[in-house]
Amino acid sequence: MIIGLTGGIGSGKTIVSKIFETMGCAIYNSDDRAKALYFNPITKRAIIELLGNEAYLNANEINKSYISTKVFSNTNLLHQLNAIIHPAVKEDFIQFKNKLTSGTIIIKESALLFETGIYKDLDYCILVTAPLELKIERALKRNSISKTDLEKRIQAQWTDEQKIPLAHAVIINDNITPLIPQVTSIIKNLKSNA
Repeated sequence: MIIGLTGGIGSGKTIVSKIFETMGCAIYNSDDRAKALYFNPITKRAIIELLGNEAYLNANEINKSYISTKVFSNTNLLHQLNAIIHPAVKEDFIQFKNKLTSGTIIIKESALLFETGIYKDLDYCILVTAPLELKIERALKRNSISKTDLEKRIQAQWTDEQKIPLAHAVIINDNITPLIPQVTSIIKNLKSNA
């Protein structure tokens, strides 16, 4: 069973995925794998053609601030970059899935699960939500970006209100509502319907 897990920047989807992992689920973090795939020779060549050599600081590090500035201020460039990265991630996920035993619950974590249409290929989708102010606070603490750049990233993603109708379950991560009971309830539901 393949479960999508998504949420806007600062929603806390990574901490939620770690809870799922401690409960025996296999985790595929699409965003982390995408960063690794920037160094696949074919992908790297395509990104340099699109964004220039400045997209890479060295052989092991992408220039995150340069890439973010370019793509979050130009929707066309963002779509072109996604057209390079998303097929590579899709193929990488197939390889990951093929290594697992049958019956394993796979959590596919992705920031753009709904925006990219990935959710259509999944068995179940979970959305992690949090109040906007809390998302901004978390993201500013975690990432070394300006509030202006953060707001551009947030605007490039769908709102929770747009995502909720597409989600089978919503996890509230507002620093008040306990996460573990929410995750436990979803796993119990998934296993009883498997």
